[in-house]
Formats: sequence, structure tokens, C-alpha cells
Amino acid sequence: MKQILQSLRTGKTSIEDVPIPNFNRNQLLIGTSRTLVSAGTERMLVEFGKAGFIDKARQQPEKVRMVLDKIRTDGVQPTVEAVFDKLEEPLPMGYCNVGRVLGRGRDATLFQVGDRVVSNGKHAGVVSVSKNLCAKVPDSVSDDEAAFAVLGSIALQGIRLVKPTLGEAVVVMGLGLIGLMTVQLLKANGCRVLGIDFDKHRLKLASKFGAETFQLSAGRDPVAVAETFSRERGVDAVILTVSSKSNEPVSQAARMCRKRGRIVLVGVTGLELSRAEFYEKELTFQVSCSYGPGRYDPNYEDNGNDYPFEFVRWTEQRNFEAVLDMMADAKLDVKSLISHKFDIEEAEKAYELVGGIDQSLGIILEYPEVEVSENTRSVPFFPIEESSDGVDRNLEMSSEKVSISFIGAGNYANKILIPAFKKTEVELKAVASKTGLGGVRAGRKHGFFRATTDISSLIADDQTDAVVIATRHDSHAAYVLEALRSGKHVFVEKPLCLKQEDLKEIKKVFLEIKSGNNPDQILMVGFNRRFSPLVQKVKQLTDGKGGATSFVMTVNAGKIPANHWTHDPEVGGGRIIGEACHFIDLLRFLAGSPIKKCEKMEMNSSKKDTVTMQMSFQCGSIGTVHYFANGSKSFPKERLEVFSSGAVLQLDNFRKLKGYGWPGFKKMNLWKQDKGQDASAQAFVNAIQNGEENPIPIDEIFEVSQLAISLSEGQTVSFEDPRK
Repeated sequence: MKQILQSLRTGKTSIEDVPIPNFNRNQLLIGTSRTLVSAGTERMLVEFGKAGFIDKARQQPEKVRMVLDKIRTDGVQPTVEAVFDKLEEPLPMGYCNVGRVLGRGRDATLFQVGDRVVSNGKHAGVVSVSKNLCAKVPDSVSDDEAAFAVLGSIALQGIRLVKPTLGEAVVVMGLGLIGLMTVQLLKANGCRVLGIDFDKHRLKLASKFGAETFQLSAGRDPVAVAETFSRERGVDAVILTVSSKSNEPVSQAARMCRKRGRIVLVGVTGLELSRAEFYEKELTFQVSCSYGPGRYDPNYEDNGNDYPFEFVRWTEQRNFEAVLDMMADAKLDVKSLISHKFDIEEAEKAYELVGGIDQSLGIILEYPEVEVSENTRSVPFFPIEESSDGVDRNLEMSSEKVSISFIGAGNYANKILIPAFKKTEVELKAVASKTGLGGVRAGRKHGFFRATTDISSLIADDQTDAVVIATRHDSHAAYVLEALRSGKHVFVEKPLCLKQEDLKEIKKVFLEIKSGNNPDQILMVGFNRRFSPLVQKVKQLTDGKGGATSFVMTVNAGKIPANHWTHDPEVGGGRIIGEACHFIDLLRFLAGSPIKKCEKMEMNSSKKDTVTMQMSFQCGSIGTVHYFANGSKSFPKERLEVFSSGAVLQLDNFRKLKGYGWPGFKKMNLWKQDKGQDASAQAFVNAIQNGEENPIPIDEIFEVSQLAISLSEGQTVSFEDPRK
């Protein structure tokens, strides 16, 4: 299928072939017929992309601060690489989509296959969208009209915040698509409306919809015009649907308003407010959040949990429905707002209009029907050339190299894992992602043969020797089991799984395979810290020391948002299972002995992400992992201290290792941070090629996984033999 992408680095718009996406239990799979270009939002994105690096930095000072923090902790080179990699990510454009339902998740029961729906889906031939971000289109509303429903809901949400009453005088400043729909919806509320803009054509449309109008370039003071319009009383409300870096629109709105007037910002303006202008009139100022209640709430948008109708009358979805009803009742005219139509193949012309000086307003993109099939769920990256015997030579794999396919193409996979495996000179076969876009990006960048969203066919592919799993944590167990049963070697990014019952099933299946017809099959978890060259040096030094050792691992993990998926026990498992398992494994490796007992103490926090774990090992060594989310980024993110026989080792951020009183060792520094990802990938590949044992003993993988899951469930874990 075709999808519109934009480069954040250059601002260039492109039309790419992308596999048809997957959909989950809360989503609909929608075959697109129309999308609407949101001129305001999408123009800003294009202009940002075309700006130079200095201008980009000026526009996002908060990102600059994040970059400086990363330089202090990770160094200049990794930070520069991360910034450029981020700018290279293609940005999917659009959020006003109309189409028919091709498939539905098991929980999306209010929709049927074949239903015509609007959604906030992208400019793409097929999209997968949460059920709460979709609404059925009335029969009397055409696809062209329905494409305006999402933008109309943005206008409607601004009006809901203003709370207009019949007869009130309201100013709409900025008469783009949202502004012109705001005018019509206000008129339907029985308001008197004054529309303000520079553009004569848009002012003419506003007049057609029943508004009084004022052209900003006419030379008169808009505040004086609003005063006259309000019968010298001051307007009741101003809705700002303008896009401007200036503070003047907000200032003008304040001066237009009556005492206790209301101002709602729907667009984008400068926000250096004059206290006097607001204080003297006791004005109310509010910023409208997109389509309405539910926006940016993952529990509503991703998990599909609706707000109770009795308590939250208007949500995103219900705003979509209200706008569509207004169209069906002929109270919202959007046909007059359509200025251009393009086929999706000509989308670049549409964006030339958006970023150019020619007149345009509502730009509709039209799409051909796309069939969901095995072919449309994959995109090959090399021309197919068949020989006379019908064999596809370009997709033949080298028998001398290990062939690896990836499930997951997110940031970590794209920036760290795939490059690590690529250095081992394996054959990169296929890469799968949920939406298809991440797979296409990773596939082209790193040289895979194809990108796909058909994960089962990727796992079943007999040309794939090994599967790397780098998806969200809740999917790991199922993919591990499917890959093991398909006879594949498996490398799964931590954690192995989230639940004890899944761990028992994985252990059972793997041990049956090892004792059966595939004793060389490998299962490895991405516990990369133990492969770091500096950790290997620590291991070398401590193994030669003799006697029990004390370990203190301090992880300055930092806070992540409360609604981040990692905190969700069903999706991410929490930070102990999802992240702290790394450091349990690290101490298990350095101690070289099974864990006898572990006790967890946690700070009073709803997210349980500031904890101390105290471990004792069967060999007599002890270790503590401090995993803290309440520290400063200026402190080293990961620090290991080792105390043994009157000597100390200190490792900071996997870059600097110092010895204190350690015979024959003072320090070892690396040019850049090395957490062992490259070495762990190489160890996995070497084990496959040479028929060796698991690079991480399987007993240790199961032991660490069991302990992490148990700690997330309780405070203390004791076992006689954790390998059982």
C-alpha cells in the first residue's frame, strides 16, 4: 500500500510502499478511501523539516536540554548519532481518514466489517486505529465530507470549552479549515460571530456561513471592530484558530473581551501574556486539547476503555459523531471548503500547494482499493529476477551465513540491536513491525531482504535460522514459544516473559527440544551487560582474587511518565521485570554462583520504581541493586562497585573502570560507552555457527527471570536451588 512520509531532516515529502499493518483486539483495520490534508499542522511539520539545525534547535529548546543531558552522561559521539538517527526517522503524515472496515479486533464489537468510518488514521492505503478513535459515517454524508470530521471535532472541542449560549458575541480569529467550521458550529449554537483573517477568499466563505467579517490588512484596529460588533460591551468569547508565533493574537483577544470573557486557544500562538490585560477583566484563558476528552490518554486511546457516558458526555469519539450528525443535517457545509483533489500517487503536488504561495484550503487525497493478502503484507527491497527454472535468485540466502529475522523495529532494535547483529556479518532476512513503517525503515537502512507485518510467516520461514524478538514485553512469551516450536534459535530482548506460568511453559518446551531432536537449539535473553568489555575485565580480576565478594550496583534510572507502557503490569511488567532484571543478571554473572535469597525494599511510590534489592549467593558473596527513579541526570546512570579482599573496583557508565588498592590494576577507559550489545550478538551468532552451548547458561536465564517476576509480586524470595 502507499503511505505519505515526511523527512524531519530535510522536510521532503515522499510516497512509500509499506506493508499493510496489523491490528489488535481494540482496533479496526480500515481500507482508506479519502484523507484530508490538515494544512495548518502539516505545513508546520514541513517547515520544521526544511529548517536548518540551528532553527530546529531554536524551535525546540526542551529537546536541546535533553541533548545536553545526554552528552554529559553518554558522551558526544553517541549523542550526535542519536540526534541524527532521530532526524532520519520518517514521519507518517495525516490524521483525517475515511474508509471501510476490513477487519476488527475481538473487542471492537460496535463495528462490523464493511462499515464506513472516520478515524484519525494516517495518509495511507490501509490503517489500524483504536475503536475509540473511529465513528460510523451516516449514509447521507459522502466520503469527501466525512474526511473533515476529525478537524471538525477540533473546532467543536474549542467551542465546548467556550460554553457559548444563544445570542452571545464570539470572535473567531483565523479562518482556515478549523476556523471556518468553528464559525458554522457557533452559528448553529445561535451565536453572533465575527470572523477575522487576512485572506479575502476565506472571509467571503465566513460571510456565506453567516459571520460578520474583518480583513486584518484593511488598516483598521481589529479590537475596535470587535468593540463595535459587541455593541460597545466587549465580546463574550474569542476562539483563536490562528497559527502565529506572535503574542499579538492573545493580546488582541484579551482587549476584545468583556469583563469575565473567555478565550480558548485552538491553534498555535505566542503565549507571553500581559497580566494586566487578564487581571483587570478576570478573563478565563484555556488551551483546547485536540479532539476532546480521551486525547493522549493511553487507557482510552490504546486500551479501548471508554469514559462513562453519564459523567463524560463528550469524548473524542462522541465529538466525531456530533460533527458527522451536523453534516448529515446540512448544518455544517464542508463541500465549500474543498479546493483541490489529488490521487494518492500525486500527493507530492498536494504538499507543494501546502508549502507554497498558491491559494488552497481543503485538499482531499483519494485512494484505490487495497486487498489484504500475503503479498500486500510484505515489501521486498530487491528486484525479483527469476531464472528459467522459476527460482528467485535475489532472495536466495547464503548457506554459509546464519540468516536472522527480526520481530520488532522500534528505536532500540533499529539503533542498537540490528546494527550489532549486522556487524557479525549474518544474512538479514526479514524484519517485522506492527504498522509496517518501522520495518520498511529498518529494512532499507540495514539491508534486509524484506519488511513484513506477517509475523507468523516470518517465524515459519525455512530460510530463517534465528529470530530476534524486540517487541513490547507482553508479546515476548508467545513469540518465543512459537519460534522455539518452529525450530528457530531465539534471541529475545529482556525480559524473557512477564508471568510465572509463561516461564514454566518456555522452560518445559525448551528442555523438551534440547532433549529431543534439536539439542543445539539456542535460547538467549539480551542480558548484554555481562558482555561489556569492562565487565569482562571485572570478572577476570575478581575470579583471580578468591573469597567472597560484595557488589553494589547503583542504577540512576530516572523517572518515566506514569502512563508509560513499561509501568503497565500487563504490557511492560513494571520496571523490575522490564529493566532491573539486567542488573540482577549482572551480579549473578559476577558472583558466578546461584542466588540463595533476595529481599526487596521499595520507596513509597505508586509505580514501585525506586527499589533496593539485596541478594545473597550460595558462594557467600552478597550484592545490592539500587534501582532509583528519583535521582539527577547529572549523576552517572549506572555505577558498579566491587569490594573484595581489601580492594575496590568502580565502573561508571561502562566507560571508565578504576581500581583502588587492586594489585596490578589502576584503570581502564574506553573511548565510548560499551554496554556489551555487540559482543552479546556476536556470542549468539558464534554459538549457532559452531554448535556451542548457550552464551548465557540457560539455568541462569531461567533463574534471573524467575527472580525478577517473583520480586515484582512480593518482597522476599528464597530458594534452595533456583535452577529447579
